[in-house]
Amino acid sequence: MHKDDIEKTTFRTHEGRCEFLVMPFGLTNAPATFQSLMNYIFKPYLRKFILVFFDDILIYSKSWEEHLVHLGKTLELLQQHQLFVKKQKCYFGQHQVEYLGHIVSCEGVFVDPAKIQAILEWPAPKNVNELRGFFGLTGYYRKFVPGYGKICQPLYKLTGSERFMWSEATEATFQ
Repeated sequence: MHKDDIEKTTFRTHEGRCEFLVMPFGLTNAPATFQSLMNYIFKPYLRKFILVFFDDILIYSKSWEEHLVHLGKTLELLQQHQLFVKKQKCYFGQHQVEYLGHIVSCEGVFVDPAKIQAILEWPAPKNVNELRGFFGLTGYYRKFVPGYGKICQPLYKLTGSERFMWSEATEATFQ
């Protein structure tokens, strides 16, 4: 996607603003419009028993009986708005699911172990762009790391300097 067009993909979720660096689905204007539609349809239930990110709908409940009620309401709303699910892409009655880089279960929300492995194996950045890529991945999980901002401070300083100078201190912080 052209750099000047990135802001045109901005859309809102219950978590805040998001932008795309590449156009998903090969469509134009569809992402923001579709996310707005999903937020509108599910507004009464968002963060009560539904999370929605585009066409990913997560329904969570405290009991199986409650889950069946929530599932019924969700499917009813989709039907009322003439939206359809693809059965092959649906998973019902799961005790644990991967959702947007997280593992969600009755025990809580955790970082996907595959993402932790990717962070551990990330090569040391050689320039500001590579460092920003690292922050893109690790920053998404900052709520799971107490003091993330303080820990990363020496690395953050590298993004604002004109000369990228990797040192023992930045290597230690990176590790």
